[in-house]
Amino acid sequence: MSWWARERLKSVPLSALILLAVAFLVGCGGKEAGASKGRRQQGPVPVTVGKVVQQDVPSQVRAIGNVTAYSTVSVRSRVAGELMKVHFNEGQEVKRGDLLFTIDPRVPEAALRQTGANLARDEAVVNQALTALERERKLLASKLVSPDEFDKVEAAWKTAVAIADASRAAVTNAMLLVEFTSIRSPLEGKTGNVLIHPGNQVNAESDVLVTINQVHPIYVVFAVPEQYLAEIRKESRENTLKVEARLPDWHGPLPQGELTFIDNAVDVTTGTIQLKATFPNKDNALWPGQFVQVTLTLKSLPQVAVVPSQAVQTGQNGDYVYVVKADQTVELRLVSTSLTFEGGTLVRSGLEAGETIVLDGQLRLGPGAKVSVKTLEKSGSNEAGLAVEGK
Repeated sequence: MSWWARERLKSVPLSALILLAVAFLVGCGGKEAGASKGRRQQGPVPVTVGKVVQQDVPSQVRAIGNVTAYSTVSVRSRVAGELMKVHFNEGQEVKRGDLLFTIDPRVPEAALRQTGANLARDEAVVNQALTALERERKLLASKLVSPDEFDKVEAAWKTAVAIADASRAAVTNAMLLVEFTSIRSPLEGKTGNVLIHPGNQVNAESDVLVTINQVHPIYVVFAVPEQYLAEIRKESRENTLKVEARLPDWHGPLPQGELTFIDNAVDVTTGTIQLKATFPNKDNALWPGQFVQVTLTLKSLPQVAVVPSQAVQTGQNGDYVYVVKADQTVELRLVSTSLTFEGGTLVRSGLEAGETIVLDGQLRLGPGAKVSVKTLEKSGSNEAGLAVEGK
């Protein structure tokens, strides 16, 4: 401060300085009061609201499942030899009895001709032995031969018959080996990779030619906590339980199946019970090895109160919902909730059907707060199918 300013300040009376300080403090207090008054006069909080609806809701259990083939067959050859031809394309769907592979038939055919010749020889021996037996029988009746001599001739005939039977069996076996050179599909399904290609020798004992998976129908295997076991067993005895599979990036109708298997023991390491559902899979939506989200429907809960899940908030005293009253103020209402269903939450107690609840904007609310319902560009529905209300 300059010398001149200090001299002027000395000349000002003390009473004037006091009045100046009081005026400054009153001015500051007036500004704060005005600001506080402005806060008290803040307008209603904009919110989005919806209605509490009453509807039938299915009781469901959700789990992650693994798709497995209904049946899997590793196709092998019953005869050894050179693979001559493959009669299908990899990944092709085949039917039961379709020709898949051809093994070189020349060796089995030669064996068939040999066994056929042996059979013809042995049958000739049988005819010769039979003629001798008939002759000896007549001589025995005339007592021209002894019983011992007749028994020897009869034994020779029986031996010839047995040898002929063995040759006949060898012919049947050789015919089967010739038939086995044409390898056919044992079931209807989808083929995998061809593991041995034409020109290679096939070992009948160990070589797998192709694997076929039956995918119509198909299984989905999943596990649920053991706490659901009693209810699942009870409901499955009374009704066929429906199972739905959800797949990522699938735009068609969700695959629908039925629960067909409950394991006979709980897995003690995980505390779960394994279940299996069968799906017709006519549209090939399910593929072996896939992981899918499985929904098992146990029963339908009749006429229960449902709210969109985003309306339910969690506080120190439990779950609560803001209810909009007729005077456009909100009431904090404690609720008891149950399971969720497609974006909706079941409310056991605390709400009545038709009440208006806040869906969005809860963070700025408190009990008794004034609200204004935001105008939506177009009405829609939440994930649970509950109507969203806009004004």
